Amino acid sequence: MAQQYPEWIWQNGEIKPWKDATTHVMSHALHYGSSVFEGIRSYATPDGAAIFRLTDHLKRLYQSARIYDMVLPYSLEELAAACRDVIKKNGFSAAYLRPVAYRGLGGFGLSAETPIDVAVATWPMGPYLGPEALEKGITACVSSWQRFAPNTIPAGAKAGGNYLSGQLIAREARRLGFGEGIAMASSGLLSEGAGENLFLVFDGVLHTTPASASILTGITRDTIKVLAREEGIEVVERDIPREYLYLCDELLMCGTAAEITPINSVDGKQIGNGTAGRVTRRLQELYFGLFDGSTSDKWGWLEAV
Repeated sequence: MAQQYPEWIWQNGEIKPWKDATTHVMSHALHYGSSVFEGIRSYATPDGAAIFRLTDHLKRLYQSARIYDMVLPYSLEELAAACRDVIKKNGFSAAYLRPVAYRGLGGFGLSAETPIDVAVATWPMGPYLGPEALEKGITACVSSWQRFAPNTIPAGAKAGGNYLSGQLIAREARRLGFGEGIAMASSGLLSEGAGENLFLVFDGVLHTTPASASILTGITRDTIKVLAREEGIEVVERDIPREYLYLCDELLMCGTAAEITPINSVDGKQIGNGTAGRVTRRLQELYFGLFDGSTSDKWGWLEAV
């Protein structure tokens, strides 16, 4: 079935038909991966459509741009308005948002000066890892591809070029029949999923890898840490050896697209009893409760469309 695209998109200061949002084939970003972006979700809540942690996501967009010396030609407030406007224009409530800023057509060469183009797209999105993933979980494998070493490419920037690594990891996993891939860091210790952060559960305690493990410190990851501690669940950030994937009681992936997805097995080795465990289920209840009203939004994370 052909992909169905939404009708409207925001690009460089205006909403226009999706088909008219074009860029030149010689744009810098196409050749060198010089883009930064965000993935954000809007949810249908009892109080209407709301974007989850919009401001936090856009702050990270500007941080990523700063690392790559990209001066965005719009303020954070203007991009926040663009996110709201494009959702409303398309008539969406529950949707995925993709703000992206990239080096457009200008000079040639790695350090060439170019304009910075900005777009915001939105489209309906269900569970990223499949319609049954949130309930039944997925299988995963440790990839033969490692994450980049520190002081090579900044893992803390959500930059387009970084996701070449994620593509290799994800496509290898799919080719081998797994739901998703898991990467090791250059140190040989655990890093993250192809495009998701990881949490392991041991004796009711959440363990996650630190920023030094070449991960993107995700906003969903931060949300889980806050919700867990509010619930009285201890959270530990630490270096984690590969074999601990096989020994943990529960294992989950998280991210804006993946939300909170249980992992049932790694490399064919069953995790716990092979289903989502008690801690994972409780975190899902707290997380999705933010959007149906059963979890109080004490932090102002829901920003109305």
